[in-house]
Amino acid sequence: MPHPAPAVVPAPVTDRTTEVADGVHAFVQPPGGWCLNNAGVIVSEGRSALVDTVATESRARALRRAALRLAPAAPQAVVNTHFHGDHAFGNHFFPEALVVGHERTRTEMIASGLHLTGLWPDVDWGTLTLVPPALTFRDALTLHIGSVRAEVVHVGPRAHTSNDSVVWLPEQKVLFTGDLVMKGVTPFFLMGSLAGSLDALERLRAFGATTVVPGHGPVCGPEVFDTVEGYLRRVAELAAQGRAAGLTPVQTAREADLGPYADLLDAERLVPNLHRAYAELAGTEAAEALPMPVMEQALGEMIAYHGRPPHCLA
Repeated sequence: MPHPAPAVVPAPVTDRTTEVADGVHAFVQPPGGWCLNNAGVIVSEGRSALVDTVATESRARALRRAALRLAPAAPQAVVNTHFHGDHAFGNHFFPEALVVGHERTRTEMIASGLHLTGLWPDVDWGTLTLVPPALTFRDALTLHIGSVRAEVVHVGPRAHTSNDSVVWLPEQKVLFTGDLVMKGVTPFFLMGSLAGSLDALERLRAFGATTVVPGHGPVCGPEVFDTVEGYLRRVAELAAQGRAAGLTPVQTAREADLGPYADLLDAERLVPNLHRAYAELAGTEAAEALPMPVMEQALGEMIAYHGRPPHCLA
């Protein structure tokens, strides 16, 4: 889905790791906007594993430095929560690790390739080689890192994408959500589903997490689910009102009052989100993807609404 690139002012590459439970670390990249995702480092008995990687070579090398400070050996596994490049392009910089992901994470990652880099050609992506999951699963698997048990669970059929997985640490009550949840950042479900995202939130609540590491934004607690749900339901209301009034998604966005959600980062995502919401009102099933031309139109209208392409600080 090519579109003109914005001016790029990269954010500083920092090694911001926070221990959120014994041996469980969140690698957080502020402020959490486009391509500034979070990762996780799980350490136990001298072994380690990652939850997601990052978008660029320089950031992947920073993540590797952080992981090697926390454990003497390189990570033995990388779990990709979904196929998007900001969560997976850094896989290449952990050659010792077995890359794990949902079966559709593998197929969609291969199909997409390094396409994301073309959306922001001015970003210094570095030298990237796509490394899709070598071990795939359909519903769930359990990964053991030393004495830590990590349950990797597909949450679908479609929410942020078609292949979203979470990593749940039941003893530590820590949940890595991938982009099913973002803290202080606008949700994005053009490739997913509004109805599916709401269903996914109920599944996430059922884990009983006390600590949530979102895909973007700061570490938080389960109260974040309420904020995400509130935004999703506001989009649903706007879509229903706009469609009834005969407005297009971008027209609805221009007239929209997002209330408490207006200050979420990357607010321009409202336009593609409304496109998906309109499609579901018209009968598109939660498990069904939008046609590529519709997604391209939605992204083009997002740029027009925003007045410029999305700002990427990777």
